[in-house]
Amino acid sequence: MKIISWNVNWIRAVAQKWFKEFIIKQNPDIFCLQETKAFEAQFLKEVGNIDWYKYIWHTWTKAWYAWTAIFFRENIEVIDTKNDFWEIDHFHDDWRVTELEFFYKKWWEKKHIVLLNWYFPNGWTRADGTEMVSYKLEFYEHLKSYTRKLKSEWKQVIITWDYNICHTEIDIARPKENEDSIWFLPIERATIWDFINDWNLDVWRYFNPTKTDVYSWWSYRAGARPRNVWWRIDYFVVNKELINDVENIDYLTDVMWSDHCPVMLKLK
Repeated sequence: MKIISWNVNWIRAVAQKWFKEFIIKQNPDIFCLQETKAFEAQFLKEVGNIDWYKYIWHTWTKAWYAWTAIFFRENIEVIDTKNDFWEIDHFHDDWRVTELEFFYKKWWEKKHIVLLNWYFPNGWTRADGTEMVSYKLEFYEHLKSYTRKLKSEWKQVIITWDYNICHTEIDIARPKENEDSIWFLPIERATIWDFINDWNLDVWRYFNPTKTDVYSWWSYRAGARPRNVWWRIDYFVVNKELINDVENIDYLTDVMWSDHCPVMLKLK
C-alpha cells in the first residue's frame, strides 16, 4: 500500500497543471492533502472527479485557511471517515483534520488502521496580536490523548501532517541561527519528543537516524530550495506495533509545485 502526504499550499493554484498527472504517475492508494485552501466545489469545477478514487473534503464556509482532504481508492475497505475536529469546539474554526479508518489486508491478516491527516497550527502570532504557541501546544496535547485512546481500542495509527516543528537539529539546515524561532523553540521540540516517545515512531528517523540534508519545506525567498537550505517539518508517524509493516519512506524532493514536497510511505 502506498500513502502520499503533501502540503500543497493552495491546491487551486496548481491543480490543473499537476493533480491528475501526479496521481496517475504515483498511483497511490491514499493521497493526503494539507492547506488545500479551497472549497470542494471549486476543486471539482477545475479538476473534476478522479477515476477510481473517493475522497473526504472539509465543508466549512471559510476560505483561505488550513483545510485538509484525503483521496483513497474505491477498493479500500473503509470503516469510517471524519472531516472535523469533533471533540474540542474551539479547534473547529481551523478545519485541520480529516480521518480515514480502514482495514489493511494481507493474505494472512487484516489490520484495523486509523489514518489521521492533520495540519498543525504554525504558532505564529496573529495579526491582532494573539499569541498562538500555547494554542499549538494544546493541539499537540489533544493529539497525544486521542492517539492513546485509539491504541487502547487496539487500533493501529498512522499520522501524517505538516507538523510545523523540527524536533532534531539535523532536521533543520541552520539550527543555531533558528534556536529562538517558531517551529524550533525548545518548548515545541520537547512537546513533539514527548508525543513521539509515547509509543510512536517518526518513520523517517527510524530508518534514517543520522541522515542529514533531507528537508520537506523551503522558503520562497533567497533561493532556499536550489541551495537545499531549510526544514523537515512534514512527517509520517506510526505506533511502534506498526513499524514492521513499513516497507519504505521517501521525500519526493523533485516535485516542485509547492513550497513543501510530498512524503511517500509504503506498507508491505
